[in-house]
Order: sequence, then structure tokens, then C-alpha cells
Amino acid sequence: MDYISLQVEIRDEEQGEILTAELADYPFESFETEGTTLKAYIPGERLASCKPDVDALLVRYGVSGRYIAIETQNWNAVWERNFPAVDVEGRLRIRAPFHDPAPAGELEVVVMPKMSFGTGHHATTWLVSRAVLDLGVAGRTGLDMGSGTGVLSIVAVKCGAAHVDAVDIDDWADANCRENVAMNGVGERITPLLGDVRRIAGRHYDFILANINRNILLADMSSYAAALTPGGDLVMSGFLEADVPAIVSAAAELGLSLVGTASRDGWMMVHVRKSA
Repeated sequence: MDYISLQVEIRDEEQGEILTAELADYPFESFETEGTTLKAYIPGERLASCKPDVDALLVRYGVSGRYIAIETQNWNAVWERNFPAVDVEGRLRIRAPFHDPAPAGELEVVVMPKMSFGTGHHATTWLVSRAVLDLGVAGRTGLDMGSGTGVLSIVAVKCGAAHVDAVDIDDWADANCRENVAMNGVGERITPLLGDVRRIAGRHYDFILANINRNILLADMSSYAAALTPGGDLVMSGFLEADVPAIVSAAAELGLSLVGTASRDGWMMVHVRKSA
């Protein structure tokens, strides 16, 4: 698949985080920051449909951007060169196959991310991973909405979840999730599903993990609430601190009570629960 890199000159880290959150509403699949340049990667075939809106977004924030075609390359080698294993409070290690194994007694998830979100390096993945460690998922059924690499599904089943559906709208994410599920030997307890929120119609879950973005969360939260069993947990991330009131308010209107929030590098996690 051919990719385009949108390279945007940013003023500071805060502006980079805001633009990342805004661009995540479009089909960009990965982000990185090098100095004062934010790089957002999108499949070339998907750029045309959103380019006018993206250009308008950049104008609104008063920043300039340029689109650069990326030659086909070995993304595994790129990840190996640039990313270390991720440690979550000494309790969980998210690593690629080329990293050293986790120390004895530390939970381990192995992912080969290729071009997708979900390495654990992004603050939102880290936040939800940590939430799963404390959620009490053992023996429960779950949903990983916007699953990407499948890392959160794998964390959940390695914490004892009985079964997790991993739903993502992108072909690349679905294929990568299947590879990572097999690599971790948890194929019997994770079902990758290609599609959007309509894939969960009629299904019910004891917990739902939704690491997507503010707009999709607000649009689809009623479907999540309908799919949750009484007493079920919904853990959401993919948004900034300024978005928390809107997320919490929408959840409350659906009968979901706030359990807690957490932040990392300006990104937020919100945990709500359905009344028993």
C-alpha cells in the first residue's frame, strides 16, 4: 500500500497534540513528531476524499503543511530502528518480536505494528492498557472498538478475559490484528471483525474498550451503551482534556456513570459504568 505523509510545522507540543486529535477524525493511520514537524500518515488512495477538509483544518489553525509521497518500504524495519519496548508501570510490557522478553512475572504482549496505531507508545494506548490491568476483566467478555493492532484485546485476554471481539473499519488493521493475535497464541479468545459499530448490533459485552477519537465516540456511544451488560464498564480514550466534559455528559445521558479519569501527555482516558 502506498502512503502519503502530511508534514505540518507546529508551534509547540500542545499544538501538535491538538492537531493530532483533529487529524485523527480523518483516515490517518499513524502520527509522529520530529522536532517542530508533525507527520501524519494516510493511504494514498484515501487522501483525495478528505484533502479539502484537512486543508481547511490547517488554515483554521494557521499552520502550513505539505504532502509527500512515501516510497514503499519495510515498515517492520522502521519500527525496529525507532521504537523501544513499552513498560506500563512494571506490570505490563508491550514489545515487538525483536525486543528482549519481559522479565519474569511481568505480563507481556508482542505486537508487530507495521503502520497502525497500537504499539503502546501513544499515550492513549498506554492509558487504556493500564486501565485494563485494574478493570477486573477475568472471566468477562469484551469489545475492543477501533482495535488497530489488537494490542488492547490481547492485553485483556492475557488479564483473563473470556473472549474479546476486536472491531476495526480498516483492512490493514484487521489483517495486522489477526497476525498479532496468532503471534500471542490467543486466537481462540479473540475474534477480529472488519467493519464499523454496526458489527456489534445485537451483541452484548461486560466491558468495552474504545480508543478512537472524540467525534466517533460521541456518535457511537449509544451503541456502546446498548451493548453493555448491566454493571458493564466502558473505557474510552483518544481525546484531549478539553473534550472530557462532552464525553462525560454524553455518557451520563445514556445512563453511564463516571468511575474515573486519567491523563498522560495531555491525552485523557474516561471510565464509565452502566447501572446494575
